[in-house]
This record gives sequence, C-alpha cells and structure tokens, in this order.
Amino acid sequence: MKSKKNESVNEQEFEGTEVNNTQDELPQVEMGAEETVEAPTAKGEAAVKLEAVAAELEEQRDKYLRLAAEFDNFRKRTLKEKSELILNGGEKTISSILPIIDDFERAISTMEKADDIQAIKQGIDLIYNKFIAVLSQNGVKRIETENQVLDTDYHEAIAVIPAPTEEHKGKILDCVQPGYTLNDKVLRHSKVVVGE
Repeated sequence: MKSKKNESVNEQEFEGTEVNNTQDELPQVEMGAEETVEAPTAKGEAAVKLEAVAAELEEQRDKYLRLAAEFDNFRKRTLKEKSELILNGGEKTISSILPIIDDFERAISTMEKADDIQAIKQGIDLIYNKFIAVLSQNGVKRIETENQVLDTDYHEAIAVIPAPTEEHKGKILDCVQPGYTLNDKVLRHSKVVVGE
C-alpha cells in the first residue's frame, strides 16, 4: 500500500509540478507576446519618422538645387550685363561727341573756301568750347595748375627751375601738358614746371 500511496503522491507532486510549470510558463508567454506586439509598433513609429525625415531631406535637396540654379542664372546674367556695359559703356559719351565731329567737318570744308581767318578762328574757338562743355557734362574736368602748389596726386613735375620770387617756391610756374579728372579720378596728371 505504501507503494501505491507513494506513486499517487509522486503523481500528485508531478501533476502539481506540471501545473506550476504551466502557470510559470503562461506569464512568460504572455510577456513574450507583449514584447512581440510592442516591437512592431516601435518599428512602425521609426519607419514613419524615417519616411518623414526622408521627405524633408528630399524637399530640402529640391530647394537647394533650385537655389543653386537660380544663383547660376543670376551669375550668368550679371556677367552678360557687365560685358555689355564694358562694350557699350561709352555710348553716351560718344553720342554727345558726334555733333562736335560734325562741327569740325563743317569747319574744315569752310576753311577751304573762306578768306577771313578771323571767322575761322572764331568757329574753331566755338567748337573747342562746345567740346569742353560736353566733356564737363560727362564728368571730365581739367586739373588747375596756374599758381597752384605742387600736388603729386594731380601734378607731375617734369622740370624744376629757380623761382623768380620767394612766394613762387614750390609752386607751379608753367603747365606743359594739362591733366584731367573723370568724376574726381585722375585720368592724366598735369605735366608741370615747378619753382624752387
């Protein structure tokens, strides 16, 4: 009888163990199932975020390419305008000088027929004054030299001679070639003789 009792006790212990094992396994299975369910959700969120970042990256790339193309077009347009300005920049000045050329041509044809030298001289003086006025309108001015102190920014001393008086020392006594400025920038220095 003892053996039957021992067997039934062993069976009960074994059965209890099975039940306990089954109960222990169930929570583990449930936890594993929960983890499996949560993992796809986290992966899904990451995929959505990745797609959003990829879309934003593509949008920024598109903006960058458009901006680069716009800048390239701007650069090309600016270079074209600059080259046209260099080629045709003097158009206004040349247009204003053309009437003076017409006046010179009329004066030359009149000189061949005229006997009055005084009238020819007056005509040439008028043309000269007109030419100086056109240059002045375009920003060209003659550099003053008469009784001026030597200024190396505007004058070039080509000779130095003894000053006739004490007050003429360091001053310009004669101008060999006049100088000109264009909008206060020196085009040509005046070549002068200075007293010492």
